[in-house]
Amino acid sequence: GCRLEENLKPKVQWLKELGMDDSQVAKTITQFPPLMGCSLEENLKPRVQWLKELGLDDAQVKKATAKFPKLLAYRVENKLKPTAQWIKELGMDASQLKKVILGFPQLLGLSLEN
Repeated sequence: GCRLEENLKPKVQWLKELGMDDSQVAKTITQFPPLMGCSLEENLKPRVQWLKELGLDDAQVKKATAKFPKLLAYRVENKLKPTAQWIKELGMDASQLKKVILGFPQLLGLSLEN
């Protein structure tokens, strides 16, 4: 089951630690409820760490994830890295990739199959 104290409160607290205020946390959960079922240690934290490795600071991670909460649901190895690599192969450098992620984080969710 989904216990409030064990499962939900730590995730809400973690979103606040990312810099989100109460209204942003509520909007994030409303836009993507399955986020609350994701593991902090196995899913959410590694995805934020990957965004930081791309050069995003805390405020930028907050901006991108608040704009597109589903970003936190994609697997780094299977989805995020290959899509970022594809974007780089279009001729973008790291700073341009960062701008793309901040402006349109949904791009990382697009399928490379078709």
